[in-house]
Amino acid sequence: MIRSKADLKEYLASDMAFYHAYSKRDRKILRMANDPVCEIVRYLKFLRKEEYYANCKPSKIGKLCCLYFFAKKNKLGNRIGFKIPRNTFEQGLSIYHHGSVIINEHARIGKNARLHGDNCIGNNGTTDQNPVIGDDLDLGIGAKIIGDVKLGSQVKVGANAVVTKSFEEDGITLVGLPAKKL
Repeated sequence: MIRSKADLKEYLASDMAFYHAYSKRDRKILRMANDPVCEIVRYLKFLRKEEYYANCKPSKIGKLCCLYFFAKKNKLGNRIGFKIPRNTFEQGLSIYHHGSVIINEHARIGKNARLHGDNCIGNNGTTDQNPVIGDDLDLGIGAKIIGDVKLGSQVKVGANAVVTKSFEEDGITLVGLPAKKL
């Protein structure tokens, strides 16, 4: 959770690591071509600034700034298909494709999560219990994590897998419907 200006800078640097893997020339071309990766970068910046103002600036000005970045994030999110509430992901979030990415506000995901698009992390619709996921999650395209699920660290969830039960072991790969350990 972002608790200071230094944390904000650290989170932004960590979240932008995938983008800065491109050369400066390539990043310029991406911006000129209005590539979706630039929209994702903007979304992540708005998300982290919303978190900063919500967590660190309880003043009226801070609340207004939080509302401003919340609105900017939601407007862009509606266009690219993202709904990520504040304080659900630790630093190092990478989203590789635009399209449906829906996260429940009570889900908790550790550091260095990688989402490949068309993902859902949330409750099962009948209870309000949400996933708690360790560090280094790699969520394949179309993968879902639903319900009162606890996952360890370094977990890979294969494309289109649906995780509905806990796997607290570290370093495993989950595939299938319902997901099973590979």
